[in-house]
Amino acid sequence: MQATAVTGAPTRIWYRLALLYFVLGTGLGVYMGMSEDHTLFPVHAHLNLLGWASLALTGFIYERFPAASASIWCRVHFWLYNLALPVAMIALVLLFKGDAAFGPVAGIASIVLFASIVIFAVNVWRNSAS
Repeated sequence: MQATAVTGAPTRIWYRLALLYFVLGTGLGVYMGMSEDHTLFPVHAHLNLLGWASLALTGFIYERFPAASASIWCRVHFWLYNLALPVAMIALVLLFKGDAAFGPVAGIASIVLFASIVIFAVNVWRNSAS
């Protein structure tokens, strides 16, 4: 039986989101290669690391530690992370395409992402003692 990561949703939601980001990240990589415009390389890297790799590992860890998955902090982590990540990626695209006004947006979204990662780490640490 899978643990619940978000009310009513099994941890596989983390895996499905990871797959979505994997497609987006590699698709962006293909686009950059075909266009020979590598301006968005940092976005490509962040999509693959924060989207694909991190979300897949998060799903695995929450499956491994069901008490952490059942915690309210899992839901807080889920929503903070999954609202901030797309905002950060869009802001980075606009920033690297020359619109400096999106620098603070990327910065704020990054801080929210970091906060959600700290919540994740503390939640798993506290709920994986046994």
